[in-house]
Amino acid sequence: MTMRLLLDTHIALWAIADSRRLSKDARDLIRSPEASIWISVATIWEIAIKHAMGKGDMPESSTVALRYFRDSGYRFLPVEPEHAVAVEALPMIHRDPFDRLLIAQAAHEGMILLTSDSVMPKYPGSIRRV
Repeated sequence: MTMRLLLDTHIALWAIADSRRLSKDARDLIRSPEASIWISVATIWEIAIKHAMGKGDMPESSTVALRYFRDSGYRFLPVEPEHAVAVEALPMIHRDPFDRLLIAQAAHEGMILLTSDSVMPKYPGSIRRV
């Protein structure tokens, strides 16, 4: 059975950069033959905005990141109206709009969201801190 993994922005960037910040658990899950790896369009949007603002945690441009995601064989999850609507029902545990959208997308699509964030796993659903 295929595991559909949605990567949060940092996990996605660390994976394409083969960063030491990517945990062994995350690396093993991403490399698993049973895994189907997904990147939200919201992640590409977040990278574009934060890179343009000169945020230090977004060293790659969205153009470069998108090329690496494609070269890695990752699939892309569009932002659907239902995903946006699902954000409204989430409790205000986390305030970051990009993270809230990823949480809603993962829940709506039945995916496992991989994150390094300590707050996101406080939401119900398949959110795994790695």
